Amino acid sequence: MANNTNVLAQGIEIVGTIKFSNDMIIDGKVDGEIESQSGTVTIGENAKIKGNVKAGEVKMYGHVEGTITSDRCELMEKSVLKGDIKTKKLTMQEGALLDGRMQTGG
Repeated sequence: MANNTNVLAQGIEIVGTIKFSNDMIIDGKVDGEIESQSGTVTIGENAKIKGNVKAGEVKMYGHVEGTITSDRCELMEKSVLKGDIKTKKLTMQEGALLDGRMQTGG
């Protein structure tokens, strides 16, 4: 298998913890934790996540209610985060909404 990206498509709902090691695209609903030691998680436009997200890199287009912990985090134009960010590098596009605290660097 050449493609190591996991996909949680729109219309799928998961309650519980998701752990992965490669990359993951989430466009559905998750009520629980999302964890990866070094992988990239892309939170799609239709995604609604209630729970903490921990990954090497987070690219956010959708909605998260919880804390994001990562080495690198990108909040795209229409993303909404109701929670805190702990990241080494943060990119936030105009139009993104952050309702919480931000800790960057180190």
